[in-house]
Amino acid sequence: ALILLADGFEAVEALTPANFLRRAAIEISLCSCQDEGIVVASSTNIRVECDLRLEQAEVESYDMLIVPGGDPGYKNLMNNAGVLELIRDFEAAGKWLAAICAAPLVLKEAGVLEGRRHTSYPDLRDKFDPEFYSEDLVVCDGRLITSRGPVPAVEFSFALLAALMPERVVELLKDKTLYDLTLDWYRH
Repeated sequence: ALILLADGFEAVEALTPANFLRRAAIEISLCSCQDEGIVVASSTNIRVECDLRLEQAEVESYDMLIVPGGDPGYKNLMNNAGVLELIRDFEAAGKWLAAICAAPLVLKEAGVLEGRRHTSYPDLRDKFDPEFYSEDLVVCDGRLITSRGPVPAVEFSFALLAALMPERVVELLKDKTLYDLTLDWYRH
């Protein structure tokens, strides 16, 4: 999986999927979408050293493209022609596309959301076609996975895993990360 990062990204939305996918032995690469360098700063100034730069990303090397939100991170991605082209290339190749929080706006800008069910950060719902917008925490439509924000990043991560791994692997990881225990705690 390839995770796109630009200055102002939401750390939880980027690093939670990175962590969970790596726990499942899925190879991931963090991709700097900055004009220079491979260190990208989150919206809370957490600095991440990426594995590669945008111009080095090759669609055929990955099964999935993950786009985290964060402000101004999603705007920086949305205003980057190379990012939009890469998203279109992943779509054209039939690869998985995933976006969380404000990042579905980046997919919309790339022209890959039309006619597909999706969700986003609740305050942004008016920017999407109401016919295809969902209030669900995680929405899967074909090879598109979207989610709503930082805390749902865990559910989003398990949806990404379910797309790429056998169910038994997903269930094992849920067990090892205390998923059910945590849900039980929230219910009481």
